[in-house]
Amino acid sequence: MPHTTYMADRMGAATIEPQGPVEAGSFASFTLTYTAGYFGIDDTGSLKVVFRFASDMARPQFTDPAAPGYTTVEASNGAVLEVAFDNKRNIRPWDKTLFIRVMRGFMREGDTITVRFGDRRKGSPGIRVQTMAEPTFEFRVLADPFATYNYCELPAQPFVPVVAGPPVKWVAVLPTLRRVGEHFRLCLKAEDKWGNPTGQANARLQFRPSRPVGNLAKTLDWKPGRVAAVLEDLHVDHPGDLVIDVLDEKGAVLCASNPLRIAEKAELLPFWCDLHGQSEETIGTNSAEEYFAFARDLGFLDAISHQGNDFQITSAFWKRLNELSAEYNRDHRFIAFPGFEWSGNTGLGGDRNVLFMQEGRQIHRSSHALVDDVSDVATDANTAEQLFHALKNEDCLVFAHIGGRYADIKMAHDIRLERSVEVHSDWGTFEWLLHDALEQGYRVGILANSDGHKGRPGASYPGASLFGAYGGLSCVLARELTRPAIMDALRCRHHYASTGCRMVLDVRARFDGPAERFENDPQLGPTRAFAVREAIMGDIVRSDREITLTVEALGSAPIERLEIRNRLETLETVRPFAKAELGSRIRVIWEGSEYRGRGRQTVWDGEARLTGNGFARVAPVNFHNLDKKLTRHDAGRVSWQALTTGGFGGFDAWLDDADSGTLAIDTALVKAEIPVASIGLDDLVFATEGGINRRIRVFRLPDENTSRHVKLERRIKPTRGRDDALYVCVTQEDGHLIWSSPIYVI
Repeated sequence: MPHTTYMADRMGAATIEPQGPVEAGSFASFTLTYTAGYFGIDDTGSLKVVFRFASDMARPQFTDPAAPGYTTVEASNGAVLEVAFDNKRNIRPWDKTLFIRVMRGFMREGDTITVRFGDRRKGSPGIRVQTMAEPTFEFRVLADPFATYNYCELPAQPFVPVVAGPPVKWVAVLPTLRRVGEHFRLCLKAEDKWGNPTGQANARLQFRPSRPVGNLAKTLDWKPGRVAAVLEDLHVDHPGDLVIDVLDEKGAVLCASNPLRIAEKAELLPFWCDLHGQSEETIGTNSAEEYFAFARDLGFLDAISHQGNDFQITSAFWKRLNELSAEYNRDHRFIAFPGFEWSGNTGLGGDRNVLFMQEGRQIHRSSHALVDDVSDVATDANTAEQLFHALKNEDCLVFAHIGGRYADIKMAHDIRLERSVEVHSDWGTFEWLLHDALEQGYRVGILANSDGHKGRPGASYPGASLFGAYGGLSCVLARELTRPAIMDALRCRHHYASTGCRMVLDVRARFDGPAERFENDPQLGPTRAFAVREAIMGDIVRSDREITLTVEALGSAPIERLEIRNRLETLETVRPFAKAELGSRIRVIWEGSEYRGRGRQTVWDGEARLTGNGFARVAPVNFHNLDKKLTRHDAGRVSWQALTTGGFGGFDAWLDDADSGTLAIDTALVKAEIPVASIGLDDLVFATEGGINRRIRVFRLPDENTSRHVKLERRIKPTRGRDDALYVCVTQEDGHLIWSSPIYVI
């Protein structure tokens, strides 16, 4: 317990009304009543009503009775109360704090303090509830009756269930590749507008596959109460690509699945993983058991790992996490790795994630900052170098992560253990971490995960907080769905990363003559080598011959561009459409971040005006936070509220005339006037000083792009004197990015 437990039963009690379920993201009004206990509250004593870091419930405000979030606080005996709200006024994870101090008076036993969150008595619509479902959303109350500022948590805490709203979106998930005749499954769910799986759907679903599918039912009756469905034992008996449309009973398309490739043969199969997220026992939402269950049953993942902040993981919770990973791990069905997030201070190396092959291993914390039991403090690893030393004989892997803290891989890196870097999570997009690795000559793969705090691994929406992105996924190319096979694939960097979509991606290097593929990174010392004529993503190969790079991408949405990269250089930008196909649609993109640390959010609030032309219609790109809106005011003006944390957002605009007029963009960071006729296939870039890649890009697209498939070959000459690191980055029109791990050619 981080607070005193002295006579907790005499510190008072708190209740909440109403107690019934409330819809996620809705506006509501809550009345919290604190009744003073035996000690009352002395003059300048105080209360705290605290909420989790992960909660995105709207911030209370105390000045405008008609506005959202209006909150009032009253003492039954007329004592004067000082009231303030601060995001960091209590110990994490309960750091969001409504602070109430008793001034000019005191309270006796039985006196009450009444807090009305979203007080509607003078016109406020209420306070916006957090956007993620949680069965026990707490209004946690701490009391300081003695004015010592040593708080006691009340023994019983008031809470309300937060439940999903009505369905607005259907989701259909297929695997990415199977061999001819192999059985697979179709996973289905309905989500509310904030991304919570909902049991409120009521529909008769129909299925329209793009090719015949054995054992696929024609219809499925979906009754209220059902949250998900899995159609098992499907198969396709001929090679080709499959997409399944899901329709309502009137034939309207509700959603389409991601693409599934059916191959005659395949040595490796793709498995989708979210290897990084947390639960309420550290800084997330919902329990660790609910975390694993969501990943398997509602995130439709193949593999998962729980990665709690180490300085919050008690020995008892570490034991429980190991029990859960063992319980949920099932070969060929669902893989769960034990692990933890090493959360060292930035100056000591920054965040790393540790995946163990087996349970029962020693956790090496970066500190015991929030763990009172220091009996195992000698096992701590306070720096990244100490962590790598402590793990040197373990069967485990490490990957570098950017969260609140960022991994400084220039300061510390171990090529034996740290095989990959995470370039995307809920926190944003961080290609600069890959650039750091390549600049240092490291040979790393590319991962993306959610680092989800909202209890939705595999489907991690940012909600309404300052998390800047939808959570990522990693596609691991492995022999089979077992721990050893997934771990081997991760060690070999045989994987690609996505900001959340499920794409079919194949990147290979073919060599004109024999080449050597190394079993392990030769920088580690002598290793076996195999004669090959081809390499896949993640391989390390020695060759002095010209390379034929082959790339095939099959998207879950139309493909906007594909970039072929070698280290820090973009060799070519490929688009699946020709310049002659461009139409009246332009795309405006803002992107970047302020700096590497916690306050990285770049605000892009602004507007665009069109003179001598008009906006026929507009559509947002990457507006995952529903509080941030794109608004078309009239034919000549569009405005928006937006922020980025390393990734990008923006909008498409279909113009009345393809070439007329002038587009004026006005934000705090970029102001530009652009002749519409000058907007073409190539990006017009308007960069800002400072920050990391802060800029606005404007370019033109076809009025409708139906190209979801790119297949190409390019000849590449090897570079003398250093590795070539060949990889691709694919951008889908829906705003998703996909990166292949590099092929390293020595």
